[in-house]
Amino acid sequence: MRAGPSQEEIRRHNLGVLLRHVHLGGPTSRAELTTRMGLNRSTIMALTADLTAAGLVREELPRETGRAGRPSLVVRPESARVYVLAFDIGVDRLVAARVGLGGVILDRREAIRRRGPLVLDEVTAQLGSFARQILKKTRSDTICVGVGVSFSGGVRSGDGMVRYAPNMGADDTPLGEALAERLALGVPVAVGNDANLGALAEQARGVGVGCRDLIYLHGDVGIGGGIIAGGQLLGGRDGYGGEVGHMVVNSGGRPCGCGARGCLEAEVGERALLEAAGRFGRQVGRDAVRAVVDAADRGDVVAQDALARVGDWLGLGVANLVKIFNPEMVIFGGMLREIYLGAAAQVRSRVATDVMPASREGLRLRTPVLGDDTTLVGAAELAFAQVLADPLDTLARVGA
Repeated sequence: MRAGPSQEEIRRHNLGVLLRHVHLGGPTSRAELTTRMGLNRSTIMALTADLTAAGLVREELPRETGRAGRPSLVVRPESARVYVLAFDIGVDRLVAARVGLGGVILDRREAIRRRGPLVLDEVTAQLGSFARQILKKTRSDTICVGVGVSFSGGVRSGDGMVRYAPNMGADDTPLGEALAERLALGVPVAVGNDANLGALAEQARGVGVGCRDLIYLHGDVGIGGGIIAGGQLLGGRDGYGGEVGHMVVNSGGRPCGCGARGCLEAEVGERALLEAAGRFGRQVGRDAVRAVVDAADRGDVVAQDALARVGDWLGLGVANLVKIFNPEMVIFGGMLREIYLGAAAQVRSRVATDVMPASREGLRLRTPVLGDDTTLVGAAELAFAQVLADPLDTLARVGA
């Protein structure tokens, strides 16, 4: 018979749970933590004392109480002291940020990425340069507890190996290993698919807070999906789950970069919209997509027809996902935000006609609260995962 968890294991678990509450919820009173965690006041006091001694949180009197009697101390994350580095590698841009505990973006760098095959040395050199610039401005008493990377492609969950990225020209590329070597910070470098991280970010800090079943669709030339079911990300055996962009919606349709035809990505992606609007080759990226949506708003018939066609295929894809996963919410991020806002009628019509009433009952279609930073925030949360799981052990290893 397996013995139950030891007192030390329970303590470490509770430290992580308390730190997560403060990290995601912001300054929280001891009294509220007692209620949320179902622990007594003395246990909460001991846990906060441990986290304070480790430099992860601080306690202070509330600014305003509005109540008589002795106020409950407020526990705040040490955002200025404990941080991660977050990187977002997209088709058109590279972003780096220093993100403090609590999710505060403390510093940020961004550069345009020239489209074309991913050259590992060039990308890691640029991100390494960003990191050096950021770290030069960081106080000596601060501590980096991890590095998180969002990447537009299929990433193996175990080691950060990019297995495929049709829109980035990368296959079997050891991104995590190469970036860890370039940064030489002695902390873990975790790499995740951008749509998966977008789903986690919007659930943790965005429009999906409190939602246990959601689908996040991310457009960045192609289309990816992050699926959260029962509060857990569906990554699959090796982390390649959620590749909804390569779900075939139009048999024999447009060719896709993956080698198939009629994938959702091929029928709804940037190129499909721009070609339908007669604008392919003039401009690329989100500005080009926004230009089509703006033109449709101004009455451009060609742009309206293009948006309606793409919106109908998007609606079909969403309808299929709703039938399979029965989510509470579908979120449209990246360039899909603009496409959805311009073609919401087509998307909603498809869902209404193709999905059984019981499956779409209560379904909410939304755009991200975190905007263009959704995947970057997801990368930061990925980097914070270890310190939130075992705060004291992570600090001890990083310190060593």
